[in-house]
Amino acid sequence: MLSSQNASELILSQQIELKKSTVPFAQALGCVLGEDIRADRDFPPFDRVTMDGYALASKNYAKGQRAFKVESIQFAGEPLNTLLDKTACVEVMTGCMLPENADTVIRYEDSIRQANEVTFLDNLALQKNIHRRGSDRKKGDILLKAGQQLRAPDLAILATVGKTKVQVYTFPKVAFITSGDELVPVEQKPLAHQIRKSNVFAVSALLKPFIEEISHFHLPDDLPETIRQLTDILQQFDVLILSGGVSAGKKDYIPEALDRIGVDRLFHKIAQRPGKPMWFGKKENQLIFALPGNPVSAFMCAVRYVKPWFMQNAGLEIEKQEAILAENVEFKPDLSYFMQVTLKQENGQFWAYPCEGHGSGDLANLSRAQAFLELPQTTESLFEKGNVFPLWKW
Repeated sequence: MLSSQNASELILSQQIELKKSTVPFAQALGCVLGEDIRADRDFPPFDRVTMDGYALASKNYAKGQRAFKVESIQFAGEPLNTLLDKTACVEVMTGCMLPENADTVIRYEDSIRQANEVTFLDNLALQKNIHRRGSDRKKGDILLKAGQQLRAPDLAILATVGKTKVQVYTFPKVAFITSGDELVPVEQKPLAHQIRKSNVFAVSALLKPFIEEISHFHLPDDLPETIRQLTDILQQFDVLILSGGVSAGKKDYIPEALDRIGVDRLFHKIAQRPGKPMWFGKKENQLIFALPGNPVSAFMCAVRYVKPWFMQNAGLEIEKQEAILAENVEFKPDLSYFMQVTLKQENGQFWAYPCEGHGSGDLANLSRAQAFLELPQTTESLFEKGNVFPLWKW
């Protein structure tokens, strides 16, 4: 069995080739850029006035002149105005172009106006209140880099440079496949020996920010039919996430079926609890995650292994957090232990409090907990309060 760390490293080392598509920029929120976005002109594109007031040639103020005639007025959105008389000034509004021959703007608050003449206070700072052309970015500068996920402010950048359509990487097409004759649809009333499907909804919600959509399939406990359906699904999707059928039961057909259709097994079983039977493989440019069927096991594997891969695939930094163990914990098996915990934050640090349920089938307990604390595989059985361990939040 692989350690949890080795399993994670192996999964993250696997990449699939992403395709590109062109979409309207307003629909690109959350997409991963497939091209660099460059400034099509200087930012700002002109010397921009940043305060309502008066624009003038500062040398005259520096020589002692305080009273200036108001020669004209300049509004935002108007073509460039010119200060014709350098002993005069131009009334200007925030966002307008700085008039030619002017090099400073004095605020209304620092002036007294009477009719068509304005007098400025003494000892004012000069050559201020101007956002100089190109001071933010120069024409041709990269504003957004290929591989980054587009956030709300990035759409404004695309609009500013006139990028009406943008190249983005398409999220992988994902199939979530449940298996087991004991599972029935949510809307169906289960018989005494049946349960409703639930894993697909928890895992789909966890991965929603990093995928376009998830299609759901269900496999019966029948090897030939499992092989037939998996063969068909592999032809349609980039990533397959399976739940159930990977342990050692007589009807756990998933590993054999995947082997029969040519999927290369990269590992089967991780030295951990819960989630020990997890299976992972690859076929050409497709990845297959086969999770255990028990709800807590499936969800833990999705949080610890599947979500980080999708984050990396989307060009995002994988969240690495830690927490301080708030109580002594004993765990004897030589396995990594992903313990359900609740969290309290003190002085910028998380304290993790054990919040265990009744085993890997107790999905209701996941609503009480907030994260998994990863206690490392070791021959020691006591994990002492105050030690720091990796934290996997959902």
